[in-house]
Amino acid sequence: MSNNSHRALWDNCLQLIRQNVTEQQFKTWFEPIVFVSYNEDEAALLLQLPSYYFYDYLEQYYVKLMGWALNHSFQKVVRVSYKVVTDKAHGLAQQVVSEGGCIDTPQPTKRANKAPNILDAVVTQDLDPRLDTKKTFHNFVEGDSNKLPRTVGITIAEHPGKSTFNPFFIFGPSGCGKTHLINAIGVRCKEMYPRKRVLYVSARLFQVQYTDAVRQNTVNDFINFYQSIDVLIVDDVQEWSTSPKTLDTFFHIFDHLFRLGKQIVLASDRPPVDLDGVKDRLLTRFACGLIAELERPNLQLCIDILNAKCQRDGLKIPADVIQFIAETANGSVRDLEGVVNGLMAHSIVYNSNIDMRLAERYIKRAVKVDNHPLTIDDILETVCGHFNVSQQHVFSKSRKRDYVLVRQVSMYLAQKYTKMPASRIGQLIGNRDHSTVIHSCMTVEKRLQVDKAFVEELTSIENAFKLKK
Repeated sequence: MSNNSHRALWDNCLQLIRQNVTEQQFKTWFEPIVFVSYNEDEAALLLQLPSYYFYDYLEQYYVKLMGWALNHSFQKVVRVSYKVVTDKAHGLAQQVVSEGGCIDTPQPTKRANKAPNILDAVVTQDLDPRLDTKKTFHNFVEGDSNKLPRTVGITIAEHPGKSTFNPFFIFGPSGCGKTHLINAIGVRCKEMYPRKRVLYVSARLFQVQYTDAVRQNTVNDFINFYQSIDVLIVDDVQEWSTSPKTLDTFFHIFDHLFRLGKQIVLASDRPPVDLDGVKDRLLTRFACGLIAELERPNLQLCIDILNAKCQRDGLKIPADVIQFIAETANGSVRDLEGVVNGLMAHSIVYNSNIDMRLAERYIKRAVKVDNHPLTIDDILETVCGHFNVSQQHVFSKSRKRDYVLVRQVSMYLAQKYTKMPASRIGQLIGNRDHSTVIHSCMTVEKRLQVDKAFVEELTSIENAFKLKK
């Protein structure tokens, strides 16, 4: 069968998909997919995607639908690979295999490791490590705030239980990358030592498992299972502060693993000395290895993280927008990634470029920031509301006096309250050039010197800004 015939089968697959999604969903997520090739002997289909964001979205939401459509169109189980574009300008792409493998084959549900079902995992391969394999050292960007924990984490992953960093206790505020780092340790360790029993578990899940074991009178079995782990990684241990029985049980597990030289990695939002309710016998054990603080990333690291994500996902975000996001997102890695994902989704769905106005609008709704800096949208909304003029009229070419006044005041206040250059302000307010902005600011400043009523009006507008902030 020729490649054109295989392409026709893929086109038929697209028609089946189209019948099962909305037109907007089809145009957004399926029209950009490009058929590359099909290997009949291996039943292997290669498709090209515009970015890693597309790949992640398809794998998360449409893998079953695609599998069903491929099965009906090709009349066999098809193994799908994606050629993901990483740099359009230089024609660079990376090939990845669908996480579903033969994606129309239902994948077995991963066990939640709930007691007592976890006791069935007596063979190494039967134990689900519960790791997020996308959180690796490769995409954990290094900076001054995380250099020590990251370096130690790599050492532990490559030599589990054999270094002096046992236990390894990481603490830091929410969103600084703790969960990413401890997952990266587990992933690297599992790659190097596939037969080791590695387990990542949240403190909350551990507590649920323990409660189930108490209810079913299987506490000894529960403890025996955890004492069989080679690398135990526990996240958010501060949640045990009000659970003394859970802490006592963990103490016995910890003591057993430590004496056998098994690796223990713990993460918390505060250092051990600030963990209320934790007895000294456990606190001293937490402190006998290494306690490392993971600080919020500084501005430069935020920029590096954003640039790395853009490169990985094949995104094009202007440098000034990157700078704005980094300055505004609270130094939270989680917020940084969330903002970029949101901007990417908006850009794809509405087929628009990612620019400063979109970034300002999205961050205002997505990120809670103390003393949030004013944006162009904030200024336009307040000024237009004060003078009862629509933004559409402000952006128009009209020279009507009322519209010109609002335009000039908006430009003046934008220059006063934002860090944007005149050229950027002009682009965002009616696509004017920088000379128009400079002229507007001079006009407003001259009027403020001679018109007391105008001064009062601007004071009223600026007070409205303070109420919004």
